[in-house]
Amino acid sequence: MPSAPAHVVNVPVNQIREITQAAWATPDSIVLSIGEPAFPVARHVLEAAMAALERDDTNYTPNAGIAPLRAAFAERFAHLSGVDDDPSRVFVVAGAQQGLHLALSTLIAAGDEVLIPDPGYPTFTMTVGLLGGVPVPYPLKPHHGFQPLIEDLRRLVTGRTKVLMLNSPSNPLGSVFDSDLTCELVRFAHENDLWIISDECYEAFTYDVPHVSPARFDAGGPEAVPEAVEARVLTSLTLSKTYGLTGLRIGALVTPPGMELLLSNVMEATVSCVSGPSQYAGIAALTGPQDYVRTALDHYRANRDAATAVLDERGISYLDARGAFYLWADLSHATDGDVRAWTRTFLAEHGVALAPGTAFGSMGEGWVRIALCGRRDELVEGLSRLPAPRA
Repeated sequence: MPSAPAHVVNVPVNQIREITQAAWATPDSIVLSIGEPAFPVARHVLEAAMAALERDDTNYTPNAGIAPLRAAFAERFAHLSGVDDDPSRVFVVAGAQQGLHLALSTLIAAGDEVLIPDPGYPTFTMTVGLLGGVPVPYPLKPHHGFQPLIEDLRRLVTGRTKVLMLNSPSNPLGSVFDSDLTCELVRFAHENDLWIISDECYEAFTYDVPHVSPARFDAGGPEAVPEAVEARVLTSLTLSKTYGLTGLRIGALVTPPGMELLLSNVMEATVSCVSGPSQYAGIAALTGPQDYVRTALDHYRANRDAATAVLDERGISYLDARGAFYLWADLSHATDGDVRAWTRTFLAEHGVALAPGTAFGSMGEGWVRIALCGRRDELVEGLSRLPAPRA
C-alpha cells in the first residue's frame, strides 16, 4: 500500500477527543472535557430547518451561501466590529473549522509559517500541518495572564511567516483581549506584512468585559491603525456555540475585499457549499428571538462562579475566565509532569473527564481545561473530586 505523506501522518492526535471518547466508554462518567452546549436548540431554529426539508429545498446553493444568511452574518459582524461589511465578503462555511481550513488553504503554501497561540485550540496546529505549513507556537505565559506579548511574537517572525492566528475569547483559556492589546496585535501584523485569522467563535460570551474584534483596527475599520493601508484580517464566526448548533455545521468567514473569487474557487474545491436546511436554520438563529443566547450566557456565568467556588475551597489555582465557557485550572501539584496521562488515570479512578492542557500546546503542561457548559450539579460534583494541593 502506498504510504501517506509525512505532513499527513504527522498531524497530532486531538487529545480532547481522546479523553472524551474514553469518557463516553466509561459508565456514569462526568464529562467536563468537551464544549457541547447543554440547552435544546430554539424551536424557531428547528422549524426553519424542517420547513426547508419539507419544501425540498435541498439543492446546491451558491458557493458562498444564500444571500439572506450572508446578509444576516454581515449585520452581526457590523454589530460586533463596527465594520459595515458588504455581504459579498461573507462566506458561509461548514462550521468554524471548515472556515479555518478555507482561510489557511487560501493564504499559505507548503513551508509557510503560521504563528499559533500556545495554549491554543488544537486544530490550529493540525490544520496548518495538514496543509504542509509550519505551525510556530507563540507562548502565552501564566505570569502574564496567558496574554500574548509583542516581543515574543517579534522574535518568532521570519521571512516564511505568513499568518498570525488570534483567538479571543480564548478556547481553552477563557481569556479576552482588551482594546489596547488587540490594536497592538493588528499593528504588529501590518508592520510585519502578515495576515490575521481571528477566531471569534465565542464572541457572544464575555463576562463584564467587551468583545473586541481585530477588524476594528484593520483598514476600513472605525479605529484603523495608521499602518493599515490594506485590509488583512479574516474573521471566523460560528453559530455552533452561540446558538447550540454544533451538529448543523454553520459558520462564516468574513474576508478582506478583493478575495471573493479566490475564496469561491477554494470553496468549490473543498465542500462546494453548505447544506441548505442548515443555512435556513442559521437565518432563523441570527434574525429571530435571542432568548437562547441570553439564557446560555447567564448559565455559563453561574457555572463559572460555582466552579471557581469549588476550586477556591480546594486551594486550586486557575485563570480568571472572562469569556467563552471554559475554566483553565492548574493541577501541576498532582500531574507529575504528564497531564495527559494524569487525565486518563483520573478518569479511570474518579470517573471525571478533563481536557489535558497539553491538548492545546506545550505551555499547557500541568493545566486542565474544564468545560462550563453542562449541568451545574455534575460540574460541582466532578470538581469536588479533584486533588487539593498538599498543605
